[in-house]
Amino acid sequence: MSQHNIYQEPLVSRYTSVEMQELFSERFKFTTWRRCWLALAEAQHELGLKLVTREMVDELRDHIDDIDFAAAAQKEKEIRHDVMAHVYTYGLKCPKAEAIIHLGATSQFVVCNTDLIIQKKALKLIKKALINVIANLAAFSRKHAALATLGFTHYQPAQPTTVGKRNTLYIQDLLMDLEYIELLEKQLKARGAKGTVGTQATFLELFEGDHGKVRELDRLVSKKLGFDEVFAVTGQTYPRKLDMKTAETLSGIGASAHKFAVDMRLLSNLKVQEEPFAKKQVGSSAMAYKRNPMRSERMTGLARKLMGLPANFAATAANQWFERTLDDSAIRRMDMAQAFLLADAILKLYVNITSDMVVYPKQIEKHLKEELPFMATEKILMACVERGKSRQEMHEVIRDHSVEAGLAVKQEGSGNDLIQRLADDDRVPFTGDELADIIENFNDFTGRAAEQTMEFLEEVAEPVLEKHRDKIGDIDSSLNV
Repeated sequence: MSQHNIYQEPLVSRYTSVEMQELFSERFKFTTWRRCWLALAEAQHELGLKLVTREMVDELRDHIDDIDFAAAAQKEKEIRHDVMAHVYTYGLKCPKAEAIIHLGATSQFVVCNTDLIIQKKALKLIKKALINVIANLAAFSRKHAALATLGFTHYQPAQPTTVGKRNTLYIQDLLMDLEYIELLEKQLKARGAKGTVGTQATFLELFEGDHGKVRELDRLVSKKLGFDEVFAVTGQTYPRKLDMKTAETLSGIGASAHKFAVDMRLLSNLKVQEEPFAKKQVGSSAMAYKRNPMRSERMTGLARKLMGLPANFAATAANQWFERTLDDSAIRRMDMAQAFLLADAILKLYVNITSDMVVYPKQIEKHLKEELPFMATEKILMACVERGKSRQEMHEVIRDHSVEAGLAVKQEGSGNDLIQRLADDDRVPFTGDELADIIENFNDFTGRAAEQTMEFLEEVAEPVLEKHRDKIGDIDSSLNV
C-alpha cells in the first residue's frame, strides 16, 4: 500500500532528526533485544553455566543484525507475543544457540533494558541540542548586552531593559533544564537480570542456589549493556517512576521553549526582533507582505503537546499493580517515543531560530521614544526637586500631564507629547531641550542590565559551556519543511 494512502506520523515525516528517529526504529529496538540476549548468554557462560557454550555465544553475536522482520511479524500474528516471536526468529538463525536464547529471563528483560538503552542514547542527543541552544543564546546576549529595549510587564510597557539581558532569562531556564537532564542521567540505570517478578528465582535455580553468582550476573549483564549501575530491586519492569521523571524533564524543556517562542512571536509583532526568514519563504497565501513567525509558532504547538504528556506517565506509574500490570504497554509504545521526538523537534527549531535571529535597533528606538517619557517621570521629578521645587507639587503637575498625554495617545492616535506639555508649563523649571536631555540616553534607564548580562554569561553560562565544549557545533538544525 502506498504511504500516501495511510496515516504518516508528522513527528517523523516533518519535524525530527534522523538520529532520533533511528533510535526509536524497529531495527534499533530488535537488534538491541538481540544484544540483550547475547549479553545474558555471554554472562551466563562466563559465570560457569555449562548449558551455555562459547560456540553458542559466538553464534548469537554473528546474527545480531540478521533479522527476518517478515517472519517475526508472521509469528507474532500467530502467537500474539512479540518477544517470543523474535526469540523464535533469532533461533532460526542460531540453531546451535536456539535452546538457550532468553534462558531464565522474562520478556521485560529485553523490553525494559532496551528501553533504557534507547533513553540513555536519546538523552545524549537532547543534551547536545540543548547545549547548542544555550551557546547560541549566549553569543546573542553578549552581542546585544547593552542594546536598550523596552521592557514589558503584563505585556504593558515597563522600564527599559536590554536585548541581551532579556535573552539571559531564556538561558537561565535552559541551564535548569540541563541540570535536570544530568540528574536524570544519574538515575537512569539498567534493569539488569531480575527474572519474572524481580526475585531472580529462575536464575537462582540455574546457578544451583549460588546467590553470589546471581548477583554478579545482574551486574555483569548490565555492564555489558553499557550501564555502570543497575536498579537494586525491581518488579517485573524497571520503576515506572523513572518514566514519569523523564517525561517531566523533557516537558520542562518544552516549557522553556514555549516561553521563548511566544516572546519571539510578540517581538515579531512589534517589529523589533524576528526569527530567520528564508529568501523564498511564503508568509501567507493571501497576504504577500507577511513574515509570519512560523518556526516559533510551530515550536509553541509542539511544546504544548510535550507539556501535556507527563500526566500520562504519572497515571501509568501510579497504576502499576503490585509487581506489574500490562496497561502500561500500549501507551508507553506511543508516549515514550513521542516525548523524545517532540523534545528533539523543539530543540531542532530552537537551534535553528537562535542561529540567526534578526534585531531592528531603529524600531526598538522608536518604541523607546514613544514610551520613555512616561517612564522618565520619576527622573524628571527628582530633577525638579533638585532645582528647589516641591516634590508634592511637581508630582501632581507631572501626573496630570501624564494622564492627559496618555489619553491623547489612546483617544486621538497622536504621538506622545508629554515632554512638550511639561516644557510648556511654567511650573516646571526646565526647557524642552533640557527635558529632552534628561531622557536622551536610553541606557540611563536600564539599570545594571548590561552589567548583569555580562556577569551572568561569565560567571554562570560560560563555565557550563566550557565544560561541554565538545558538544558545541556539528549539529544539523536545518528544517525539513
